Amino acid sequence: MDRYWFEGWYRDARKCPSPHFNARPTNEVSLLVIHNISLPAGCFGLPYIEQLFLGTLDCHADASFAELQGLEVSAHFLIRRDGEIVQFVSCDERAWHAGVSSFDGRIGCNDFAVGIELEGTDTSGYTDIQYQQLQQLTRELMTIYPMIVKKRIVGHCDIAPGRKTDPGPGFDWQRYLAAV
Repeated sequence: MDRYWFEGWYRDARKCPSPHFNARPTNEVSLLVIHNISLPAGCFGLPYIEQLFLGTLDCHADASFAELQGLEVSAHFLIRRDGEIVQFVSCDERAWHAGVSSFDGRIGCNDFAVGIELEGTDTSGYTDIQYQQLQQLTRELMTIYPMIVKKRIVGHCDIAPGRKTDPGPGFDWQRYLAAV
């Protein structure tokens, strides 16, 4: 086993186990999906993203959270604006990040994808340290899960077009993929 991984958990991430996951229908991990998130929208550095993924979000803490009431969602990773990597679900398990989705003719991308959330918005741009951490994490994922290759790294917008727009035009795909 690689020195950076143990049972789908990345050594360099802060482990914060979410209850919102289940078993993959197969052991296949062959897709990487890049997302963005901020709670409230456009606000960074607050505890609400983690609380959402842990199922502990007080939906009365902000008026915009009302629509999140009862939502059970998670991602494998969150990369904060300061570069901190938080892991919520083992990559060997199915996190609930993609929703209704399809890739290469297959529906249900959560079944075979790893989801990485970047703290940001479609238009906010992302920090240098976020790109560095995302690139390093991606290289590590590609080593452990060799079916993840560059052509199988997509945005949420690519697997849920018309429904999702992230990571948005503020994400520099060329910069990201050049170092992967």
